[in-house]
Amino acid sequence: MSKKKVLIVTQEMEPYTDLSFVSQMVREVAPYVQDNDMEIRVLMPRFGTINERRHRLHEVVRLSGMNIIVDDDDYPLIIKVASLSEVRMQVYFLDNEDFFKRKNVFKDDEGNAYEDNADRMVFFCKGVLETVKKFGWAPDIIHCHGWMTSLIPLYLRTAYKTEPLFEQAKVVYSTYGGENFGAQFNESFATKASINNLSEEDLHHYQNGSGATLDIGAIRYADAVVQGSEELQEDVVQYLATSDKPLLAYDAEEFRSKLIEFYQTLLTEEVEN
Repeated sequence: MSKKKVLIVTQEMEPYTDLSFVSQMVREVAPYVQDNDMEIRVLMPRFGTINERRHRLHEVVRLSGMNIIVDDDDYPLIIKVASLSEVRMQVYFLDNEDFFKRKNVFKDDEGNAYEDNADRMVFFCKGVLETVKKFGWAPDIIHCHGWMTSLIPLYLRTAYKTEPLFEQAKVVYSTYGGENFGAQFNESFATKASINNLSEEDLHHYQNGSGATLDIGAIRYADAVVQGSEELQEDVVQYLATSDKPLLAYDAEEFRSKLIEFYQTLLTEEVEN
């Protein structure tokens, strides 16, 4: 029997970025999933804070060269890769000079969120799916970590729903506590995120009248949810209380083994259905 394929999409991961608990969680989870007889690929942004020489990133020419449209503008997508030799794992990085070549990640030197964070998120989420298409690699599970990945469940269930590579994939979204960057998005967010003629109704669950409710939108379109940290934003807690989506609660002691069981349950349901 062939190995099940797990695509891990994250906004950050040690040792490349270490902004929040997301980076620690993904660094622990990814090798563990691989060691449990699953084939994985990890995709993340190539932020300017990542030292390419130290981590030995190099461009994957056969995957680079695509253009991603954001708000009617074209942006070139460059794909790079690095190896975590101690765990025999490759990590792919999505790069673009306009969005990621800056010395901070989500905020400027004064602590203000970048005005183009929404554009950067749209570029990253669409770029991930286009990159996987270029891989020609059909994942059984797509596990998204953090707010910057939150549009991927929507895109998979709408704009990419007829794409053969993704038809059988189960989409898992890990929600984490911390700063709500979506609250800082303005009224143009829906327009920017509406790729491939998506309607405002498609993005209804991502909006609350002021800013964006990124986690709630992602949970609405995902097949299952993982509580990635002990503390969550209050609106997410309230939404999860009314949701019937399969939920893996946070467990600091046995989280990794329970995640594998969670995956297996989702995959079994796929077979039974």
